[in-house]
Amino acid sequence: MISKAEIVIIGGGISGCAIAYNLAKKGMKNIVLLEKDYISSGATGRCGAGIRQQWATEMNCQVAKLSREFFETAEETLGYDHDIEFKQKGYLILSATEEEDNQSKKNVALQNSLGIDSKYISLEEAKKIVPMLNTKEFISATYCKDDGHLNPWHTTLAFAKAAKKLGVKIYTHTEVTGIDQKHGEITGVQTSEGSIQTRKVVNAAGGHAQIIGEMARVELPVYSERHQILVTEPVAPILDPMVMSFSKNFYCQQVPHGAFIMGRGGENEPRDLRNTSSWDFLEKMTETALSILPDLKKTRVLRQWSGMYNISPDKQPIYGDVPGIKGLYLAIGFSGHGFMFGPATGLLMAEFILGEKTTLPIDKLHISRFEKGELVTEASVV
Repeated sequence: MISKAEIVIIGGGISGCAIAYNLAKKGMKNIVLLEKDYISSGATGRCGAGIRQQWATEMNCQVAKLSREFFETAEETLGYDHDIEFKQKGYLILSATEEEDNQSKKNVALQNSLGIDSKYISLEEAKKIVPMLNTKEFISATYCKDDGHLNPWHTTLAFAKAAKKLGVKIYTHTEVTGIDQKHGEITGVQTSEGSIQTRKVVNAAGGHAQIIGEMARVELPVYSERHQILVTEPVAPILDPMVMSFSKNFYCQQVPHGAFIMGRGGENEPRDLRNTSSWDFLEKMTETALSILPDLKKTRVLRQWSGMYNISPDKQPIYGDVPGIKGLYLAIGFSGHGFMFGPATGLLMAEFILGEKTTLPIDKLHISRFEKGELVTEASVV
């Protein structure tokens, strides 16, 4: 392992790999990315991998739109020699309460004003998009045909390979054990394989972001929470869009090879970084899925797993530097949506680190917003 670097990026998920790629593409040399296990071993490889632009806050909408535009040409742009499996068949989001219905109307108005082609639709229209849909417990729906689903492993590997081609050194199975600083400036990173002198460090550690923060003596306003997912056997194609309901705490999609992937949050999910599974999740997940998509009743579950949501107080990401510690940068707090924001995270963070004007104004996503009380909470989260 090299002993000096211009910048060290901590985290081998899509955020870290995309930041490394974009910095290298812009000409930065001596970039190091550290991952304690293997690429996509954390939250990225365990996520539902949906790609949606239907959000309730302006910044999440803009970050998602910028990422979606990249995903549409990602294979060509990154020079990847496999299929990243972008199934761009839309998101159908269902409203079950009057409050949710009113929020959906506001969301669509915001999204349309930002150039996102979402629509507020009736249940009859929703039924045409998903014929098996049980509409009894719902009032309305929204739909965006440009949303979809990707393979998180291939997508992240595409970024990692492209970064390597540009000279980025990626060290897997290398755990960060400490962050050195002197007089309020970053001076190096300690790892299980040795030390690296550097004046710049990016915390893109996903579910372990707060642990990295503690190493830098920074108390980050985030926590990590277990979220669970299951996958079924593959069957013939019967569902085009991702189907989601915030009040029902539910999302479900059929991936290109035919399996259904579905997930939900839980009121009592642990916040201690465990990646375990529970019977309670399996029971509630299947009960909810069958009440909304009853045609799945004979589809067999193959397995279930869990990953980490790294959650910020307003459910929006934290981008930028850390006041009081020169050279420390954050790309954390995605609240379960780091994968779909990956391309934008990579570009915006690279621009910020290099002192360029960012493609989107990210000052509203700086960590200082919490101290200032300038929060705009994202309502559209499962």
